[in-house]
Amino acid sequence: MHMTYSTPLNRWLFLSLLLVLAPVANSTEEPKFELLTKVGTVEIRQYAPTIQAVTATPDRSGGGFRRLAGYIFGGNESDQSIAMTAPVQETMGSANGEMAFTMPSEYSMDDLPDPKDENVTLRPVPERTMAVMVFSGRANDAKAEKKWVELEAILNDESITTVSDPMLNQYNPPWTLPFLRRNEVMVEIAASSLPGTEVGTD
Repeated sequence: MHMTYSTPLNRWLFLSLLLVLAPVANSTEEPKFELLTKVGTVEIRQYAPTIQAVTATPDRSGGGFRRLAGYIFGGNESDQSIAMTAPVQETMGSANGEMAFTMPSEYSMDDLPDPKDENVTLRPVPERTMAVMVFSGRANDAKAEKKWVELEAILNDESITTVSDPMLNQYNPPWTLPFLRRNEVMVEIAASSLPGTEVGTD
C-alpha cells in the first residue's frame, strides 16, 4: 500500500521554521523515554507522559505546520511564546492524518495557554510503549514508507501487536547534511505482546 503523508511544501515549511527556531539543534528538548529492548533493528521504548499540540492534516498540505507554529509563536490566549521541541511528528498514511508538536516538559495542561486557532488542540499523551526504527537521510515519502514496511514486517514476525497508525518523526534543522539527519518511523504497540511477556488469564 502506498502511503503519502507529506508534501514538498509541508517539508519546506518544516525546514524553514527550524532554520529560525533551532540555531543550536542539540539544545532542543526531546521526549523522554526508556529503551526496554531491541528486536532486530527495532527499538522498543517506553515513553513518559507528554502533552502535544495537535492539528489535523487530512490534505497533507503545509497548513498543519503553520497552525502549530503559530500557536507556539504566540497565537494563543496569553500571546505567549513556547519553546520549540523536537521531533515534529506526523501521522503516516490514513485519512485521519495529524501533525503534532510536543510541549516542553516544564508545562502542565493547566500551564499551557489555549490556542486561538480552533484547529489546534492540546492533548495529554499517556505513557506508551513504542516500536521505533531510526534512519538517516532525507525523509521523503518513498524512504519513510520503506522503513515502515520493514518495521511492520519485524513486528509481524515477532507477533507484536500494533495499536496506532505509524508516525514519522523528523529532528534536524535544514542545514544538517543528509547522512547526519535523524528520522524515526514509530508505532504504538501492546506491551503485553512483546516476546517473553506472560499474559495472565482470569
